[in-house]
Amino acid sequence: MEPKNSPGDETITHSYFNNKADIWDDKIAEKDSVKLGSMANNLDIQPGSTVLDVGTGTGIFVPFLLKKVGNKGKLVCLDSADKMLEKARAKNFKGNIEYVCSDISSTRFADKSFDAVVCYSSFPHFHDKFKALKEISRVLKKGGKLFICHTSSRSAIHEIHLHVPELSHDLIPDYKEMQQLLLSAGFSEISIHDEAGSYLAKAEKL
Repeated sequence: MEPKNSPGDETITHSYFNNKADIWDDKIAEKDSVKLGSMANNLDIQPGSTVLDVGTGTGIFVPFLLKKVGNKGKLVCLDSADKMLEKARAKNFKGNIEYVCSDISSTRFADKSFDAVVCYSSFPHFHDKFKALKEISRVLKKGGKLFICHTSSRSAIHEIHLHVPELSHDLIPDYKEMQQLLLSAGFSEISIHDEAGSYLAKAEKL
């Protein structure tokens, strides 16, 4: 049985990421560009797509997503931690990019706004995962793709989070629970791959 989030955890997690913003890139973020590039290559995002990056953080994955959408596409970077998003914005990435400070559980995007949604290294921190997935489903076009990805395995992520008090409840659901969450939120064509150095769940909006 997975640990459940307790009241107040969302505020604690938000504060944790804002407090870590200044050191995130140097001490915490994934630095292996080969692993990041390999993960990006596994995302079926077509050039010219409009993509929502949920939990952008300091923008570690942004250059790889910008390369996927190309010159005619658009990347919208969303994060609820304003200081993390400020770090991403300060990097002055080149491309059609927009930054939005908001929680994924409740956004102001119009229905069917995006061709794809990417949650890189962020899904465990969604405190109401079903509500977040329903919102993602709402803003995706019919047939749009959702990618939940990490450059570490589920067990490795859990090991890290369980030793950080602020993140101890921020875990990835097991296979069956993740599959059921995605089905209940309106997704199909679900595939979940959990390997030694990566985690990738893919799904398509019905």
